[in-house]
Amino acid sequence: MGASWTGEPVNILWQGSWTTRIRIGSGLVLFLFAFMHFFNLGLGLISPDWMEAFQTFRQYVTRSAPGEIILYAAFLSHIGLAIASLAARQTLKMPIWEATQITLGLAVPLLLIKHIVHTRVAHQMFAVNDDFGYISVLLWNTADGAWQSALLLIVWVHGCMGLHFWLRVTDWWKRWTVVMTGVAVLIPAFALAGFLTEGKRMLELFVEHETRAPELERFNFPGPAEFNTLITLADNILYGFWAILIASALYYLGRKLTNKRHSVRIKYVNGPEVSSAKGPTLLEISRAHGIPHTALCGGRGRCTTCRVVIEDGADLLHPPSEAEARSLAAVNAPPNARLACQINPTDPLTVFRVFRPDGKRGRAHASQGSEERLAVLFMDMRGFTARTTGQLPYDVVFLLNRFFDAVVPSIVGAGGSIDKYLGDGLMAVFEFKTEAESAKAALKAAADISSALITFNRGLAAEGVDKVAIGIGIHLGEVVIGEIGAAGNAPRTLIGDTVNTASRLESKTKDLKVELLISEPLLLAAGHATNHLDLITPELRGVTSPLNVLAVKSGATLFKILVPKAEEVADVMVVET
Repeated sequence: MGASWTGEPVNILWQGSWTTRIRIGSGLVLFLFAFMHFFNLGLGLISPDWMEAFQTFRQYVTRSAPGEIILYAAFLSHIGLAIASLAARQTLKMPIWEATQITLGLAVPLLLIKHIVHTRVAHQMFAVNDDFGYISVLLWNTADGAWQSALLLIVWVHGCMGLHFWLRVTDWWKRWTVVMTGVAVLIPAFALAGFLTEGKRMLELFVEHETRAPELERFNFPGPAEFNTLITLADNILYGFWAILIASALYYLGRKLTNKRHSVRIKYVNGPEVSSAKGPTLLEISRAHGIPHTALCGGRGRCTTCRVVIEDGADLLHPPSEAEARSLAAVNAPPNARLACQINPTDPLTVFRVFRPDGKRGRAHASQGSEERLAVLFMDMRGFTARTTGQLPYDVVFLLNRFFDAVVPSIVGAGGSIDKYLGDGLMAVFEFKTEAESAKAALKAAADISSALITFNRGLAAEGVDKVAIGIGIHLGEVVIGEIGAAGNAPRTLIGDTVNTASRLESKTKDLKVELLISEPLLLAAGHATNHLDLITPELRGVTSPLNVLAVKSGATLFKILVPKAEEVADVMVVET
């Protein structure tokens, strides 16, 4: 699997069927065109020469043969697949955001047809110079001008919604959502301001008789006959589009009436039993009957949050498509797990919703988990059992609390938090916006813990008590953070291979007789070169891939080792494998 420039796996953004991928690809083409168009329009706020120059460049691309083929193919495929998908639905019940996006999307061609006819078609048929000056004169102080301004906002909001729901599965988008929202608000404001500025300038030129005639000639402005032809053509295309929408609605209603003749029973574990017409997906059945059913991607097969375990009737279902099978395999789902948005029950089923909103929204959302790339630290006190054998419980608790009081401030002070205490040890996580910050914080915490332990042991020595030894393992990688446990009693915690690896590193410190083991991925993320370090590749139980690590005898010397001097080389303990 490759990786994008953001570090996210490429496939995560392109999951789903080929129709889903075409809709994504065509949507991106149209969004880029809209962005360039609106940016071009906004340049009118700065300079009409800039506006005209950028439009010349833009049309050189979009009105070339390849550009027109790509643009019109994207437009027709995007709207065509959207209408086909809507007609094929079994229920119109859907989340508000999805209904809003669909409504805005259908409004776009209804408002865009006139714009295309009076610009691109007018240019092709009557050699009209359809630059922004012509458009602003054509629309200024008219009802069509108000509608085209509304079209600008509709296109932009629809596109931004699609972009957000496509990218929200990535970590980098979550970090940049606020910034990108601000940028998204500025673009249409910039475009409308440019339109108003250019419109006022052109209005002044058309008011004056001596400048009006040259401008009409420059634009090759259409006459009454040409306008009648354009208006008739736009109306005919609109009638055709309305006919397509009406045909789609009739197809939808016809299927609804046909499906009502046949029904199927669906029993939800920990939920109701419902009867539905055959044909809808299980997710559509859930929505139609008001049954809470999680689906973060909106039921497009691009995530697995709608998945169900089929407890009865799995053998009667159609086999999964390639896209569904790939998504289920990615989460190691059991053989009887399916995606509710991809199955069309024709026989009775008993299903268990893996992620089921049960009235506690925070519980349902958090239980799905979020994936982040963070540093994880495990620490354990060495020889604790032997040390406390024969002691009273109070003395054991007193020692542990003194120990944690001494070392935990080093973790908190570095920006980390204690995920859980594990008897005489703990697990800590360092949640920062970037993995570099997380890795640096983990290194600082490890070094400070070791320094704090030295001070703590001096106090024990003064009391005639044996010193405490510890082992620390730190690693950086993907972790899943979520509420794990029974509803109402599910603490937030971390799971994943990164957690297991960090735990194995901590355990390995005992065998290697070192205080600290640091994985190479964490060192690199923190910005430390490793070519001068004596890394080892220990065998870690349960970790299949080889992992290079740095073994440090005393964490207090960590930063001297990372930037070594000749006299400090002895601080590193070299362990031969």
